[in-house]
Amino acid sequence: MNRSQWLGGSRGVAQGAWLAAVAGVVIAASSGGGKRRAADAPATARAAGAPAPGVGASAAVTGQQIYQRCAVCHQATGLGMSGSFPPLEGSEWAAAENAAVPIRIVLHGLQGPITVKGQRFSSAMPAYGTGQPLSDADVAAVLTYVRSAWGNKASAVTTDQVAQQRAATASRTTMWAAADLLPLLKGTSR
Repeated sequence: MNRSQWLGGSRGVAQGAWLAAVAGVVIAASSGGGKRRAADAPATARAAGAPAPGVGASAAVTGQQIYQRCAVCHQATGLGMSGSFPPLEGSEWAAAENAAVPIRIVLHGLQGPITVKGQRFSSAMPAYGTGQPLSDADVAAVLTYVRSAWGNKASAVTTDQVAQQRAATASRTTMWAAADLLPLLKGTSR
Protein backbone atom coordinates (compact mmCIF):
# COMPACT_ATOMS: atom_id res chain seq x y z
CA MET A 1 0.00 0.00 0.00
CA ASN A 2 1.44 3.38 -0.96
CA ARG A 3 0.98 6.67 0.89
CA SER A 4 -1.76 7.92 -1.42
CA GLN A 5 -3.80 4.75 -0.92
CA TRP A 6 -3.32 4.91 2.83
CA LEU A 7 -4.47 8.54 2.90
CA GLY A 8 -7.46 7.91 0.68
CA GLY A 9 -6.47 8.13 -2.98
CA SER A 10 -7.23 11.45 -4.69
CA ARG A 11 -8.47 12.92 -1.42
CA GLY A 12 -5.13 12.02 0.14
CA VAL A 13 -3.52 15.43 -0.20
CA ALA A 14 -6.40 17.15 1.59
CA GLN A 15 -6.56 14.48 4.29
CA GLY A 16 -2.79 14.47 4.66
CA ALA A 17 -2.76 18.26 4.92
CA TRP A 18 -5.49 18.13 7.55
CA LEU A 19 -3.59 15.54 9.58
CA ALA A 20 -0.37 17.55 9.32
CA ALA A 21 -2.20 20.71 10.40
CA VAL A 22 -3.65 18.95 13.43
CA ALA A 23 -0.21 17.59 14.29
CA GLY A 24 1.24 21.10 13.98
CA VAL A 25 -1.36 22.47 16.39
CA VAL A 26 -0.63 19.69 18.88
CA ILE A 27 3.12 20.29 18.61
CA ALA A 28 2.69 24.06 19.01
CA ALA A 29 0.36 23.61 21.98
CA SER A 30 2.77 21.27 23.73
CA SER A 31 5.89 23.35 23.12
CA GLY A 32 5.78 25.51 26.20
CA GLY A 33 2.28 26.93 26.32
CA GLY A 34 3.51 30.44 25.68
CA LYS A 35 5.62 30.61 28.82
CA ARG A 36 8.97 31.01 27.06
CA ARG A 37 10.09 34.32 25.71
CA ALA A 38 11.96 34.67 22.40
CA ALA A 39 14.92 36.02 24.36
CA ASP A 40 14.99 32.78 26.37
CA ALA A 41 15.23 30.60 23.27
CA PRO A 42 18.58 28.93 22.72
CA ALA A 43 20.95 30.75 20.41
CA THR A 44 20.79 27.79 18.03
CA ALA A 45 17.04 28.31 17.58
CA ARG A 46 17.61 31.97 16.76
CA ALA A 47 20.43 31.03 14.39
CA ALA A 48 18.09 28.60 12.64
CA GLY A 49 15.87 31.45 11.53
CA ALA A 50 13.95 32.46 14.62
CA PRO A 51 14.02 36.23 14.83
CA ALA A 52 16.17 37.91 17.42
CA PRO A 53 14.32 39.67 20.23
CA GLY A 54 12.86 42.97 19.05
CA VAL A 55 12.71 41.98 15.37
CA GLY A 56 9.07 41.01 15.65
CA ALA A 57 8.97 37.65 17.37
CA SER A 58 5.95 37.01 19.53
CA ALA A 59 6.98 36.50 23.12
CA ALA A 60 5.44 33.03 23.03
CA VAL A 61 6.30 31.68 19.61
CA THR A 62 9.18 31.84 17.12
CA GLY A 63 8.89 32.17 13.37
CA GLN A 64 10.08 28.61 12.94
CA GLN A 65 7.29 27.36 15.22
CA ILE A 66 4.66 29.40 13.38
CA TYR A 67 6.00 28.04 10.09
CA GLN A 68 4.63 24.62 11.04
CA ARG A 69 1.27 25.90 9.72
CA CYS A 70 2.94 26.63 6.40
CA ALA A 71 4.90 23.36 6.26
CA VAL A 72 1.72 21.43 5.54
CA CYS A 73 1.92 22.71 1.96
CA HIS A 74 5.37 24.28 1.61
CA GLN A 75 7.07 21.41 3.52
CA ALA A 76 9.60 21.67 6.35
CA THR A 77 12.32 21.95 3.71
CA GLY A 78 10.66 24.96 2.04
CA LEU A 79 10.65 23.03 -1.25
CA GLY A 80 6.86 22.93 -1.60
CA MET A 81 5.04 20.13 -3.38
CA SER A 82 5.82 19.82 -7.07
CA GLY A 83 2.81 20.73 -9.18
CA SER A 84 0.73 21.73 -6.16
CA PHE A 85 2.36 24.20 -3.79
CA PRO A 86 5.29 26.47 -4.67
CA PRO A 87 8.65 26.39 -2.93
CA LEU A 88 9.64 29.14 -0.53
CA GLU A 89 13.32 28.20 -0.79
CA GLY A 90 14.74 30.56 -3.39
CA SER A 91 11.31 32.06 -4.08
CA GLU A 92 11.38 35.51 -5.60
CA TRP A 93 8.01 36.14 -3.91
CA ALA A 94 9.02 35.15 -0.37
CA ALA A 95 12.37 36.92 -0.58
CA ALA A 96 11.12 39.97 -2.49
CA GLU A 97 13.10 43.15 -1.89
CA ASN A 98 9.80 44.83 -1.07
CA ALA A 99 8.63 42.98 2.06
CA ALA A 100 5.07 44.18 1.35
CA VAL A 101 4.77 41.31 -1.16
CA PRO A 102 5.03 38.37 1.25
CA ILE A 103 3.31 40.36 4.03
CA ARG A 104 0.25 40.93 1.85
CA ILE A 105 0.22 37.27 0.80
CA VAL A 106 0.25 36.07 4.41
CA LEU A 107 -2.36 38.62 5.52
CA HIS A 108 -4.89 38.06 2.73
CA GLY A 109 -3.91 34.82 1.01
CA LEU A 110 -3.17 34.15 -2.64
CA GLN A 111 -5.26 32.38 -5.25
CA GLY A 112 -4.76 31.42 -8.86
CA PRO A 113 -1.75 31.08 -11.11
CA ILE A 114 1.68 32.13 -9.91
CA THR A 115 5.13 31.45 -11.35
CA VAL A 116 7.83 30.68 -8.80
CA LYS A 117 11.40 29.93 -9.88
CA GLY A 118 10.15 29.50 -13.45
CA GLN A 119 7.50 26.89 -12.54
CA ARG A 120 3.78 27.66 -12.75
CA PHE A 121 1.46 26.77 -9.86
CA SER A 122 -2.26 27.30 -9.49
CA SER A 123 -3.64 26.74 -6.05
CA ALA A 124 -4.76 28.77 -3.07
CA MET A 125 -3.05 29.87 0.11
CA PRO A 126 -5.37 30.85 2.96
CA ALA A 127 -5.29 34.26 4.59
CA TYR A 128 -3.57 34.13 7.95
CA GLY A 129 -4.13 37.79 8.77
CA THR A 130 -7.91 37.69 8.68
CA GLY A 131 -9.81 34.39 8.87
CA GLN A 132 -7.10 32.63 10.91
CA PRO A 133 -5.55 35.69 12.47
CA LEU A 134 -1.89 35.98 13.27
CA SER A 135 -0.68 39.01 15.18
CA ASP A 136 1.63 41.51 13.50
CA ALA A 137 4.47 40.07 15.59
CA ASP A 138 3.66 36.52 14.47
CA VAL A 139 3.50 37.51 10.78
CA ALA A 140 6.83 39.33 11.15
CA ALA A 141 8.37 36.33 12.91
CA VAL A 142 7.27 33.72 10.37
CA LEU A 143 8.27 35.86 7.40
CA THR A 144 11.64 36.66 8.94
CA TYR A 145 12.16 32.90 9.34
CA VAL A 146 11.11 32.14 5.74
CA ARG A 147 13.21 34.99 4.34
CA SER A 148 16.34 33.69 6.12
CA ALA A 149 15.86 29.89 5.95
CA TRP A 150 16.99 27.41 3.26
CA GLY A 151 19.60 29.79 1.85
CA ASN A 152 17.21 32.75 1.49
CA LYS A 153 18.99 35.97 2.34
CA ALA A 154 16.25 38.60 2.45
CA SER A 155 15.85 41.24 5.12
CA ALA A 156 13.96 40.68 8.35
CA VAL A 157 10.33 41.78 8.54
CA THR A 158 9.34 44.08 11.39
CA THR A 159 6.05 44.36 13.23
CA ASP A 160 5.84 47.96 12.00
CA GLN A 161 6.02 46.81 8.37
CA VAL A 162 3.24 44.28 9.00
CA ALA A 163 1.09 46.87 10.81
CA GLN A 164 1.53 49.30 7.89
CA GLN A 165 0.48 46.67 5.34
CA ARG A 166 -2.43 45.49 7.48
CA ALA A 167 -3.69 49.10 7.69
CA ALA A 168 -3.08 49.79 3.99
CA THR A 169 -5.03 46.68 2.93
CA ALA A 170 -7.68 46.63 5.69
CA SER A 171 -10.57 47.02 3.24
CA ARG A 172 -9.48 44.01 1.16
CA THR A 173 -12.00 41.17 1.30
CA THR A 174 -10.56 38.82 -1.30
CA MET A 175 -7.35 36.87 -1.75
CA TRP A 176 -4.61 38.37 -3.86
CA ALA A 177 -3.83 37.21 -7.36
CA ALA A 178 -0.18 37.17 -8.41
CA ALA A 179 -0.99 39.82 -11.04
CA ASP A 180 -2.17 42.18 -8.26
CA LEU A 181 1.22 41.94 -6.52
CA LEU A 182 3.46 41.96 -9.59
CA PRO A 183 3.98 45.77 -9.52
CA LEU A 184 5.21 45.48 -5.92
CA LEU A 185 7.46 42.55 -6.80
CA LYS A 186 9.00 44.43 -9.70
CA GLY A 187 9.43 47.58 -7.61
CA THR A 188 7.10 49.77 -9.65
CA SER A 189 4.71 50.41 -6.76
CA ARG A 190 4.80 50.72 -2.97
